[in-house]
Amino acid sequence: MENQDTAAPEAGDLLAPGDWPACTLEQANALLCAPDAKFAMDTVTIRGVETRTWKHALGSLPELARHARGHGDQTFTIHEDERVSYEAWFRATRALAAELAAMGIGKGDRVGLAMRNLPEWPVAFFAVTSLGAIIVPLNAWWTGAELGYGLKNSGAKALICDAERWARIAPEVDKLPDLAHILVSRDDSAPGSPARRLEDLIGTPGRYAELPDGDLPIVKIEPDDPATIFYTSGTTGNPKGALGTHRNILTNILSSAYAAARACLRRGETPPAPTPKVMLTVIPLFHVTACNAGLMGAIFAGHSMVFMPRWDVVQAFQIIEREKVNTTGGVPTIAWQLIEHPDREKYDLSSLEAIAYGGAPSAPDLVRKIKEVFGALPGNGWGMTETSATVTSHSSEDYLNRPDSCGPPVAVSDIKIMAPDGSRELPVGEVGELWARGPQIVAGYWNNPEATAETFINGWIRTGDLARVDEEGFCFIVDRAKDMIIRGGENIYSTEVENVLYEHPAVTDAALIGLPHRTLGEEPAAVVHLAPGHSASEDELKAWVRERLAIFKTPVRILFSDETLPRNANGKIVKTELRALFEAEQS
Repeated sequence: MENQDTAAPEAGDLLAPGDWPACTLEQANALLCAPDAKFAMDTVTIRGVETRTWKHALGSLPELARHARGHGDQTFTIHEDERVSYEAWFRATRALAAELAAMGIGKGDRVGLAMRNLPEWPVAFFAVTSLGAIIVPLNAWWTGAELGYGLKNSGAKALICDAERWARIAPEVDKLPDLAHILVSRDDSAPGSPARRLEDLIGTPGRYAELPDGDLPIVKIEPDDPATIFYTSGTTGNPKGALGTHRNILTNILSSAYAAARACLRRGETPPAPTPKVMLTVIPLFHVTACNAGLMGAIFAGHSMVFMPRWDVVQAFQIIEREKVNTTGGVPTIAWQLIEHPDREKYDLSSLEAIAYGGAPSAPDLVRKIKEVFGALPGNGWGMTETSATVTSHSSEDYLNRPDSCGPPVAVSDIKIMAPDGSRELPVGEVGELWARGPQIVAGYWNNPEATAETFINGWIRTGDLARVDEEGFCFIVDRAKDMIIRGGENIYSTEVENVLYEHPAVTDAALIGLPHRTLGEEPAAVVHLAPGHSASEDELKAWVRERLAIFKTPVRILFSDETLPRNANGKIVKTELRALFEAEQS
């Protein structure tokens, strides 16, 4: 790309679509973040550090709830035959908040939330946080012991869960002395002491609109008061609780809107006025991507969110056709399944405007496929539990032109690439550890000062991701530091090899791991999943990589999986399980 004048353009000076790009990132930022603009910024002190923030961001989650009530009869959630309007959701939230307050739940208390995506989930989330209490969304895929760990570690005083999670947690209750109140939804039988049915307090979703009118409790809440504890999705060791604030979460609303407006300016279009959309929400709400980046923006804009009881491609097609879904996504595997399913052409999917995903690296070819197959705009970005979701954002033509990037940071955030020991910042193009800062960085780890001091440095977070940044500020994640393979002193970034495997027409899922070697230390090995109706041999894929990368990066072994590769709840491949496949083969 040629250098361009960095002066901010006037709206009327933007080039016509097709003259790509119509403006630089600096020009777009100057136009969008002008002092009197929607995305104007302020500088405030957060935990002793001067930090850029969105000037017009809401100050607390109860403020967002009251704003969302203004959407009235607009449909908020759709779950099978249950439809809940914004007004009905607000009434249920107010009613549950009053019940929790009567139980003694107040500012600073922790309340666990363990359920799949249901209409009750956002009711519980906002009821708890409207009291100044801290909501603890727990991984609904966890076992009873894991759920018990989250409740005990957080010191939860109350739990709101669905019947399936209660069945897992019930045997652990005796080990949880802090847990005084348990509310269970969708349990047809009496859940048994000490639990009570949530429906006995607020009714079923279909009758939320009949609940009494009224406002949320009046509680003084500051932007930097704690609001959430999301547990990290680490694939080894006990998860750590990331303590998020109201500011952390609400930053995502304007960050997402800013990224969308920036994409419009880059193509030479004036950002359109926001309009309600229909979203098929596949990723679990206990993940910050779905909650902080998805749910918060949806509530602010008045979008409708469709929840699926479980992921099924054909059911997704039916929902997209019936509800005229505009946006969906989740993790790359879901996007591939939508593209490759043989029944896709039987359904009208023309309403789709965007398919976005995160949580895991994606093949560059997927970006092009989304545009070619659906005519929809692809979207991706980078964030983590500790960043409350969005730090960088990537979509539209920028993503098509840099399909292996996760995009540039949003305007209130900064990223830098540091030497492994944190002693110095590395120049453009060099690979090092990605550090990030901004108003969305969490306050630290719950009751874990040692890990907090190691990870959070003067407003910056050491992410553990290996990355590089190009001359325009676009970020490229090349690996997790712990997943990098060192073969005889040579660094092998797993994402680089995985992307080459993804380029093979038969491969739709791939992961690279390191196998121990007596003299070299490690050697690369891969596990792949092939597309339906396609075939490839181990030798063919080895040759494919060898022709495109240095020979030392070629996997010494490639195993084939009949199923897509195992992932945790946030879409990250669980590489420890893949190593077990090689160990089993050798035994």
